Amino acid sequence: MAAHGNQADTAHERAHPTPMRYTAIALILAVITAFEVAIVYMDFLRPVMVPILVVLSGTKFAAVVMFFMHLRFDNRILTTLFVSGLVLAAAMVIVLLILFRALF
Repeated sequence: MAAHGNQADTAHERAHPTPMRYTAIALILAVITAFEVAIVYMDFLRPVMVPILVVLSGTKFAAVVMFFMHLRFDNRILTTLFVSGLVLAAAMVIVLLILFRALF
C-alpha cells in the first residue's frame, strides 16, 4: 500500500521550470517594477495610484512565492498559507485606513 501512495505522489508532481522560464519570469517582474515606477510619475493617475500599486505588488508577491520559492510545486497548503497571510495583512491595512477615515 505504501508503494501505491508513492506512485500517486510522483504522478502529481510537476516538472520544475527551466532556466529560460525563470529568466522569463524575472523579465516579467522587471517590467511590472518599471511600470510601478512609471506610475509614480504620472500625475493623472494620482487618484488611483495606491490601488494600482497594491495590485501590482500583490501580483509580484504571488509570482515570487509560486515560482522562485517553488511553492507551485509543493503542497497547495503552503501556497494557501502565504497568500492568506498577504490577504489578511491587506485587509487589516484597509480596515485601519477606514477606521481612521484616511481611505473614505
